[in-house]
Amino acid sequence: MGELPVVVVGAGPVGLAAAAHLVERGVPVLVLEAGDRAGAAVAQWNHVRLFSRWSELVDPAAERLLVGAGWTRPAEDTCPTGADWVGRYLGPLAEALGERVRFGARVAGVARRGRDRVVDAGREDEPLTVHVRTAAGEERVVARAVIDASGTWGSPNPLGGDGLPVVGERAAEARISYRVPDLATDRARYAGKRIAVAGSGHSALTALVALAGLAEQEPGTKIVWLLRRGAVGTAFGGGDADQLPARGALGLRARKAAEAGHIETVTGFRTAAVERDADGRLALESFDGHRVEGVDEVVALTGFRPDLSWLSEIRLDLDPVLQAPVRLAPLIDPNVHSCGTVYPHGESELRHPEPGVYLVGMKSYGRAPTFLALTGYEQVRSVVAAIAGDHGSAARVELVLPETGVCGGAGVFDAPEEQENGGGCCAVPEPVDVAIGLAPGAR
Repeated sequence: MGELPVVVVGAGPVGLAAAAHLVERGVPVLVLEAGDRAGAAVAQWNHVRLFSRWSELVDPAAERLLVGAGWTRPAEDTCPTGADWVGRYLGPLAEALGERVRFGARVAGVARRGRDRVVDAGREDEPLTVHVRTAAGEERVVARAVIDASGTWGSPNPLGGDGLPVVGERAAEARISYRVPDLATDRARYAGKRIAVAGSGHSALTALVALAGLAEQEPGTKIVWLLRRGAVGTAFGGGDADQLPARGALGLRARKAAEAGHIETVTGFRTAAVERDADGRLALESFDGHRVEGVDEVVALTGFRPDLSWLSEIRLDLDPVLQAPVRLAPLIDPNVHSCGTVYPHGESELRHPEPGVYLVGMKSYGRAPTFLALTGYEQVRSVVAAIAGDHGSAARVELVLPETGVCGGAGVFDAPEEQENGGGCCAVPEPVDVAIGLAPGAR
């Protein structure tokens, strides 16, 4: 079994970093990617600029592999777009890994060979089996270990304030997008329309800034910002106190757009239903009966959740609230950590009862807030060290993340997507409560 590969699911930033670490340690690896290229999920938001600089987006082992192939690192202090990240880093990294990366290979299941999840007898003596679907049919790959870096991009949260699709949401799906609008290709969809944006994380702020710019250029474009929280408060982030300048600047731009009157803000709105009116436009109703009417398009940016369906035969130890590994969950729970503080964590926090199976990257956070690429890179460095038998290295975990510049009491953030993690508590700017065009009774 020593010659069996470690199977990495997903050829995104964290999955490819895991592969680079495995190659560096001489461990056979096979990366299975459902998409047709490296960073297929990143490519779907290629128009969005990252908060992190290049210096924070390149994994050390990946860089060593790339430099050996003649790669030149981009300028460290610039923030790339998703397209830049794919074209200048993820694509070349997949090329450097060569035949170890397979595209168009969707993982449909993982199990212990010849044992379903109920069977104890002989379980630890058997390797893992990875069931794969490709254009040519189905196959089974036998693996020493499985690192699931498939992310959460394919499972956006619904519009509903209770975590389920609201009544009428599926019927109105042609008018609802769960992605940040790309106005280079979708301008006609939003220009001159009344658009409801639901969510208060950084994806929502990015959408608000873009749509406010469109409103300045296209008469008749109206934006309604729907927040579940009772006040805008710290939704605009830490501004100049944020150690990621691009992240702080985004919040400042969004606040400026709101104060300029481009955005109608509705607080305390938890969507319960979507209806069509006589003119074919949408009306959104909250659980307390308040309505936002005359909506042409909805942009629902309420976070993501992990797809655990294809891991049903694996013994996972997941937190019942966050769906994150149970040892990691207390460190990232937004109901507890007001600043989104992430304590150093690695293989020991990511370990499950099923030996050799790890959820890493965005998927390891379950429903908790979005985290930085550096988090995932450190996770896979530690996990790969453990798989290779270097337990001393696996235990030496160091992680320092930039501070958001925002703090508050526990429970400030009423949905996971509404908190971005940082490196620790910090000086807090005065919260801003913007209530421009507040719908009657929305509080």
